[in-house]
Formats: sequence, C-alpha cells, structure tokens
Amino acid sequence: MTKSWLRCALCAVLFAACTSNPPTVVFINGKIFTADSAHPWAEALAIRDDRITAVGTNDEIRKLASKETRVIDAGGRVVVPGFNDAHDHVSGEPPPTFIADPAPIPDPLSRTVLDSIRAAARRLPAGSLISSVIGPTALLDPAFRRSALDAAAPSHRVQLVAWSGHGYVVNSAELAAIGVSDSSPDPLGGFMERGKDGRLTGLLMEYGGWSPLFLRGAEGGETAVAAGLKSRADTGLAYGITSIQTMSNGATPATWKALLAQPGTDVRLRLMVMPGTTSRGRVEGGWDSLRSDPVVGSKVAGLKYVIDGTPVEGLAFMRQPYNDLGTRGMLNFPVDTVRAILTECVTRGLQPILHIVGDSATAVVLSLMSEVAPDSAWRRLRPRIEHGEGATAELIPELIRKGVIVVQNPSHFAVVGLFESRWGTERRAHLQLFKSYLKAGVPIAIGSDGPQPAGLNIMLAVMHPDNPAEALTVEEAVTAYTRGSAYAEGAEGEKGSLAVGKLADLAILSQDIFKVPVPQLIATRSVFTMVGGRAVLDQLSK
Repeated sequence: MTKSWLRCALCAVLFAACTSNPPTVVFINGKIFTADSAHPWAEALAIRDDRITAVGTNDEIRKLASKETRVIDAGGRVVVPGFNDAHDHVSGEPPPTFIADPAPIPDPLSRTVLDSIRAAARRLPAGSLISSVIGPTALLDPAFRRSALDAAAPSHRVQLVAWSGHGYVVNSAELAAIGVSDSSPDPLGGFMERGKDGRLTGLLMEYGGWSPLFLRGAEGGETAVAAGLKSRADTGLAYGITSIQTMSNGATPATWKALLAQPGTDVRLRLMVMPGTTSRGRVEGGWDSLRSDPVVGSKVAGLKYVIDGTPVEGLAFMRQPYNDLGTRGMLNFPVDTVRAILTECVTRGLQPILHIVGDSATAVVLSLMSEVAPDSAWRRLRPRIEHGEGATAELIPELIRKGVIVVQNPSHFAVVGLFESRWGTERRAHLQLFKSYLKAGVPIAIGSDGPQPAGLNIMLAVMHPDNPAEALTVEEAVTAYTRGSAYAEGAEGEKGSLAVGKLADLAILSQDIFKVPVPQLIATRSVFTMVGGRAVLDQLSK
C-alpha cells in the first residue's frame, strides 16, 4: 500500500515537472523494450535535454509535448536502450597488410600464409610492416617460426597474431622493432619460445607478446589509436552501440590521456586499465592520474589482468587435459602474483577485471579471493570475470557470494569445431554457461571481444551453437547487453534501461528482433541512434 502511494506521488511530481518543462523530444508509436524489469514494454517516451522524463503510452506522452517539442514517430519499430559493449579492444595497430579479414580463411595452413608474405614483400617497400591474423594451425606449427618468416620477407618486419589475440609469430626485424633480443628475459605472465640453441624462435605468447608491444606503444602512436577509436565508435553507433568498455592495451597512459581530453566520438567510453609487465614485475605507472581526473563522457577504471590463456592455444588452465593436445594449460602468473593482484584491488578499491577461461583457473582465483578479503569486500568492488567459459555449475554459489559479474562473449560460442576437439562433447556441456548464470542470479553482461555487430552477438547468445541448453531468449540477451553491461561498469543508475531519470541513450532498430527468425538477427542495424538526448545517427529523416 505504501509503495503504491509513493509511486503515484512520484508520478504526479514527474508529470508536473514535465508540464512546466516540456520535453525537447518525444518518441511515439514504438515497440519500446525498456530493459526495466518493473515496466519492460512501452509505446512512447519523453526526453528533456539528456534525460528521460516519462515512459508510457502514446496518449500519455503526447500530452506532455509542446509546440517546440520534436516528435519522432518510430512507426512501430523496436526501440531499445543503447547497447553497451562490455568487452572490446580498440586498437591503434594497422590493419592486416595482405589478408584483410581472417574470415575467408579462418585457420590457414602455414604454407598459405608464407605464400602471402612473399607476395606482400614483393610489392611493399623494404622495412615496412607485413601483418595478418592467423589461426591455431599456423600458430602451433613448430616449423612456422622466425626463420621461415625471415626467409619469406628478409627486408621487412613481419607480425602475425592469432585471432584469439593471445599469441604472435614475428620475424627478426619485428623483434628488433619491439626491442627484444635473444638475451631478453621473459616478461612476467608470458613466455618467448626459444630453440635448443637458446635463440628466440619468434613465438611470443600471452604477456610475452603484449608487454613489448604495450611498452613500445601503438604502431602509429596517438594518431593511429584516435583513428581506431573513431572507427570503432562510428561503426558501433550504426549498430545501436552507445557505450564501449575497452581495454587500454596497445596505447600508453599519455596517449589515452590526450585522446580522452578530446575524444572526437559520440560513444560513451570506459577505459579499463590493462598494465604491461617486464621480467621484474607488473608495470602500471601513469594510469592513476586518469582515474582521479575523469573526462566528461568517458572514464578510466578497474584493473585488468589475463590470468590464463584460451583454448585456442591450449593455454586456458583446465582441470583435465585437452583431448587433442594432452596438456592442461597453465596460469600466466604464479599464485603469489595472482594473490598480490587481488590484494591490490581491495587495498586501492579497484574493480578486478580478470580474463579467466579455464575451470581450474576459475577455481584457483575464487579460492584466493576468499583468502584475501571477505565476500562483502568483493561485492562492493563487483569483480568481473571476462569470458567465464570455465565457471562451471559447482562454482556458481561462490560467484554469487562474492558478487562476481560474468562478462560473456557470444562470438566465442561459434568456435564449435575447435572446442569440440579441445574439450569433447561431454565436457562442452558443462562449459560456456550463460542461462545457468542468469537463473542462479549471477549478474551477466555481453561484450563483443571482436565482431562488433550487435545483431550478431544477440543471435549467437540466442543460438549458443556450442552449448544450446545455455542459450538466452532475445529479451534476456538484450537485457544483458544493456542493463547488465551498465551494471558491470557500475553505471546502472545512469544508463542501461529506458526509465525516468536515466540518460537518453537509445536505438531504433531496422527490424523487430523479437519476432524475426533467429538467423536473421545478424542483419539488424540501427536506423536512429541517440546519445544523451542527441541524435548521432538518423536515417528516419531521410
């Protein structure tokens, strides 16, 4: 009774406010999915400046409009909160030189890649960079190493990265460019493969590849990172993505500081700090000033570390060996270092953002969290597990007690053949959970971790081709992609749902994602994207 009375009183106050201060924009005739569990569907909404002031029926919202109010007729189209990509990697690295997209050949043979390198070397000036994406077949081929690349392109730099992002194969010129020699020690958290003679083979794994690149800074510097950010943001807005949470990898604190001061993009940006390492330890310097002095429209937060690898390279730390490799993977860091990372997060009040894939790695980290601090301390910090493929059912109660958020990446669900080889059918049924988290009450969010189209990621979340029993409904997927992602960055009070008082970040979609056949979800685009009450993409007026 009391709650009902308060709600009515609040509505009366809001109506009076809207009457005295009419909305600047109203949307009518929409199929509005608000992602607000109290009122998930509506026909219309009103916005004044950058905030939503009312949500309701067409008649209710029309009454609030004045002569100056812009009225936007959604024409029965679906309206959703702006999608929030909770796990992205804005890059300042150049696009591949000779294979523009790995999709045509997702896992090329080594000889195919070498043929392409030779062809690129013939047409590019000496000293230029030849780069591409490769799959696990080439990456794990012991014959496909530095000497083979040197022979294929003796006068060029060559940098090949696995499409998982966790391994590189480079030639001698590229080693020199990133400041690595045969005598260089392995950075903490990674390794650089060596032959029997002690000479580097050119295979750089985990922080063995990232740290030299991070410390060098992005190829092309600030200009390249700015271009990468703008491209990613503009493309995202076309899919209805209004917020991007990206890792800081590939650019120095100074570069990001300059970019955040003048971002040149309409998307809301959250930068998650991912420090590099040296052989002496972790290197985070320079980020604290950005955390304490946020820039309007963006923020720098959290502390991201990669605790283990992925199944692609066989480095995700598993309880049982991989079926086809016979190995179990490993933790990137010694247990004492993982404990120190967790302790630092608690001491400094930083959100832990931890890449954890293997089931053994997940269990180890949860156990260490119990050692370091009480569950209440972790719940305040909202720890994130990025990917969460190995957070199996028996670990769910511990996730809930510690308030862990699982940021899942539906694009990973499409790697069916590889995961079948690595894990086998029986084990796959207990990994890459999604629906089970939701049912149990584990907060979930969606991040692209690569393929950006929102419709693609929703489709894969709804299909979950690698473990169909764990698929979400469209409504659940959109909620995870909006309200769930906002919660993952501690911004659920500001965005993530279309509710009174929230930021006016929304998208009108090109098709009814709640009705079209699931395979058609991939074609979804935004025809109207709004950020903070301002139209940043408008195809309705054309």
